[in-house]
Amino acid sequence: MTPPPAGIELITIPSSDTSALLLEVHGFLDYDSADHFLALASQQLADSRPGLRTLCLDCKHLEGLDSMGLAMVLMLHRRTTTAGVTLSLDNRSPSLERLLAITGTLEHLVLDHAASAEVSADSQGMAYRHTSEGGTAVDGTGHPLGPEISG
Repeated sequence: MTPPPAGIELITIPSSDTSALLLEVHGFLDYDSADHFLALASQQLADSRPGLRTLCLDCKHLEGLDSMGLAMVLMLHRRTTTAGVTLSLDNRSPSLERLLAITGTLEHLVLDHAASAEVSADSQGMAYRHTSEGGTAVDGTGHPLGPEISG
């Protein structure tokens, strides 16, 4: 059996809040450790107690993240969403915050940024737009924006 990569470790932090699971992320989340990270986090999600509403990843000990690591965080986000659990990225370093902003994933992964982005866009007269699951463009309230232009 192959030993797990030394690059990443998830430590479960005990909490009196039964609706939240807190995992500290230690190490570098990269190509070599990304699959191991997703397997560990997914197992924690699967083993969680009934009533789990939030999975908190404490990123204070996260040393870095590459594109594969980010892809696995996005995959974990999909899995938590499917399970009806909110994924929270806590104690983000300025470099992690910048990476998420540059890649356009900050508003997707960080709830407080998504809400402030909508308010900011509305106050500046800019359209906030995303695509619904069915592929129809909708505004921030879920109303259709009209037919898409195809070329």
